[in-house]
Amino acid sequence: MADVLDQSEIDALLAAVDSGEVEEESNPVQIFSRHRRDLDHVEVRQYDFKRPERVSKDQMRSLQTLHEAFARNFGAALSGFLRTIVEVKVATCEQMTYAEFISGLPNPTSFNLIEPRPLEGQMCLEISPLIIYPIIDRLLGGTNAELFIPQRPMTLIETRLIGKVTSRGLAALSEAWASIRQLDFQITATESNPQLVQIVPPNEVVVVIGFELKMANRAGTMNLCIPYNVIEPIMADLAAQSWFNVAKNSTSSEMQTRIEDALTRAGLTVTGLLAETTITLRDLMNLGVGDVIVTEKAASQPVVLCVEGEKTHLANIGQFKGARALKVVRAVGAGDRV
Repeated sequence: MADVLDQSEIDALLAAVDSGEVEEESNPVQIFSRHRRDLDHVEVRQYDFKRPERVSKDQMRSLQTLHEAFARNFGAALSGFLRTIVEVKVATCEQMTYAEFISGLPNPTSFNLIEPRPLEGQMCLEISPLIIYPIIDRLLGGTNAELFIPQRPMTLIETRLIGKVTSRGLAALSEAWASIRQLDFQITATESNPQLVQIVPPNEVVVVIGFELKMANRAGTMNLCIPYNVIEPIMADLAAQSWFNVAKNSTSSEMQTRIEDALTRAGLTVTGLLAETTITLRDLMNLGVGDVIVTEKAASQPVVLCVEGEKTHLANIGQFKGARALKVVRAVGAGDRV
């Protein structure tokens, strides 16, 4: 990882430049091209051949949006499983080499190898012990009040308990990736020392999505490492335009059928409107038994059928098996004065 200067070091460096103790580099810019250009208006950027940017910014944004949906679903699944509020959110989304990713992980930790079928290769899901042991304590009936985080590999019982958590995470991950490609994520191996696992060469480019998990007064991190060669066959689908088009069309047939099935069972209020008129407030106050309210509608005309207050059909009044009924004549047209 590159060293990051704090604010005091930055202030000291700027003061040294202003005082002349440190001279600014003034190397002439040399650009070799077939076309003659104005060097004053050419943007020059440094390129590190050890860390090639193989994933575009649009694809990185699509990956971040996709895994934000995964974080929401995973947080909801964990909250229901643990019977407490668990917040999962995306903290970082960047690309680096596999060696840089491994060097930043603690030892021991929960390091899971994931196979995304039908894609070839493996992904990595690393969960920090800072949140693993509070989850295990919660599953075993603890309160996390004075929980000690042991610096040792997990036992078989702890591994089985965390397997129930990772299985829900893989289900949420499959649901999030379904809008791009239908993938079946399966855990193939679990390791406590990440230095012993090498799924790709050390200088291979990987995309690392970092998550932050919060549960009550405990917090920890989770990292999903996706090698570029694993998702290379579907990188074209991660373009910004394709991503939004797929997101719009993902709820087409199956979701429409599900909504229609739910709506067909919904209850509606149907009423028959005999006639309408207007009277004054004085006439309304003086109404008595035997008074007749006259309307402009003839008694032989059909009544208006209203569904949830909306005038939809014309119907005739009658009886059916001893009960009052309305027989639908036709739908209300544009020229009907109802």
